[in-house]
Amino acid sequence: MAYSASDAASVPAGDDRLRALATRRWRLALALTASIIVVYFGFISLIAYDRPLLATLVAPGLTLGILLGALVIVVSWLLTYAYVRWANTRYDGELHALQSDRAPNAAPTARERP
Repeated sequence: MAYSASDAASVPAGDDRLRALATRRWRLALALTASIIVVYFGFISLIAYDRPLLATLVAPGLTLGILLGALVIVVSWLLTYAYVRWANTRYDGELHALQSDRAPNAAPTARERP
């Protein structure tokens, strides 16, 4: 499901809970995106400006550059895990609750139409 910044603004005026949920999702996505950008570009900056530091041996056959490169990958996996866990434990449950609270005679959304 794609999400854009305008989604929170396009929520019907009467459903503040859905608007709050969309806003929380957007903020979390921005925070996680900013985190991975800082980690990735920090590593790239080290490659560009301090290669001797990255050439430092940490253990025989293991340089600081290889270790930090692997850490960038692990951090991206952990941030992805954090988002998936949040979405599965909180977002999906709240979204389901909002859908079940919806009036039975409400007009179907574009997703529900055949």
